[in-house]
Amino acid sequence: MKMVYRALIVVLAFSLGVGVVGAAEQASLEKGKALFNNVNLGTVGKSCNSCHADGKGLEKAGANADLAGVVNTCITKGLHGTALKVDSADMQSMVLYIKSFGGKKPAEKKKAAVGC
Repeated sequence: MKMVYRALIVVLAFSLGVGVVGAAEQASLEKGKALFNNVNLGTVGKSCNSCHADGKGLEKAGANADLAGVVNTCITKGLHGTALKVDSADMQSMVLYIKSFGGKKPAEKKKAAVGC
C-alpha cells in the first residue's frame, strides 16, 4: 500500500512540475518585446527593432492574416536566423507585441502660439 501512495505522489509531483513549466512558456507582451529587441534572434547582430525602431512601419501589421509567416521571413532572410515554430510561445509573443503597435496614433503637431 505504501508503494501505491509513493507512486501516486511521484506522479502528482511530476504533473505539477510539468504544469509549472507549461505556464512559464505562455505568450506575453514582455516576452515579445524581448524577442523583438534580441540581436541573437539572427546571426547579423541586428534585431527586429534595428529596422522597425519602436514598431515604426508595423502599425497595420496586426491585420495581416499570415503575420507569423511574415515574422519568420524577416527572421530568416533579414536577420539570417532560424524560423520560430508558428505555434510556439515565442512566436505568439512576437505576434502579440507586433499587434500592440496598431493602437498607436501618430504624434500631433503642436500649434504655434498666436499673439502675445
